[in-house]
Amino acid sequence: MRLSRPWIVALLAGTLTASSVYAAGEQPLTSTRTVSVSQDKLYDALLDALYATFGRHPGFRATHAKGVLVNGTFTASPEAASLSRAAHLQGQPVPVVLRFSNFSGVPATVDGDPMASPRGLAVRFKLPNGESTDIVSHSFDGFPVATPEDFLSFLQGIASTVATPPDPLPLQTFLADHPRARHFLEAPKPAPASYTSIEYFGVNALVFSNRESQEQVIRYRIEPLTGQSLLTEQQAARRPVDYLQEELTARLAKGPAQMRLIVQLAAPGDVVEDGSVPWPRNRREVELGIFTLNSLVPAEDQQSAQQRLDFSPGRLLDGIALSRDPMTLARDRIYRRAVLRRQQP
Repeated sequence: MRLSRPWIVALLAGTLTASSVYAAGEQPLTSTRTVSVSQDKLYDALLDALYATFGRHPGFRATHAKGVLVNGTFTASPEAASLSRAAHLQGQPVPVVLRFSNFSGVPATVDGDPMASPRGLAVRFKLPNGESTDIVSHSFDGFPVATPEDFLSFLQGIASTVATPPDPLPLQTFLADHPRARHFLEAPKPAPASYTSIEYFGVNALVFSNRESQEQVIRYRIEPLTGQSLLTEQQAARRPVDYLQEELTARLAKGPAQMRLIVQLAAPGDVVEDGSVPWPRNRREVELGIFTLNSLVPAEDQQSAQQRLDFSPGRLLDGIALSRDPMTLARDRIYRRAVLRRQQP
């Protein structure tokens, strides 16, 4: 079977070594082997597996380490309030901070590197009463696994492939029994021409409730207004190291950019509890509103602001609730631990 991503080929073959993943002069952590862990230790074990893969980079995220913050506003559509009574969906513009990012946990990852995909987009909605809520999304329609326990086995398998010496067997064994995780690794993930020219998926289902307490299970999608613009691997390899941030900087210098927030509505029979199963694209969709991107956070404030911000798909407010998908709560707990770790010297 031919794998479509070069670094996945190396990873599964056991030839992607720690020296391929870490920045110069850094040392890999000891590989984390798959073990049975109690629930209260699970989230720390997940973080440990990420650090075992990408190394520790003080002040940076365990994944999506390289990113850029943008200030903007969100204006809800007239239809949004019919689905949810959440304060930011009632029509008044609210300020937002958006973080575009590359997947890798190595801050120096080149934007055109295959390890930079899938791209990430996290959004913080800042409400007048001091509350906030977030969306965390990435540019692939689906999560690799359904449960925190499977996520741990998946990450530990990846960590084993970059250990010294590498051991590809745990990952190969896991993927043999988890075809959607294999699909997540193998599926093409083209680099975008711009951070704003690609779709982003909030892969975990949530429950919207309106003022009449009518409930609807949804998943988010954030998309360009004018369709996607993607690069071939050859085109991406020829782009500058930081071409995505440079493109966004140049675009916003000319004026605001916009993206659309969509919700996909679950139909009877759709899988709610498993974010690795995408819903068919023919499901009913509603445009919740428009993001207007105005300016980058000043360069001198980027790193300190990114270190403080702790986006989470589980940061919800009245009108939005958890669904049966266990990964939303798990990701919330992991991200809370992650922000504490990256703020440590």
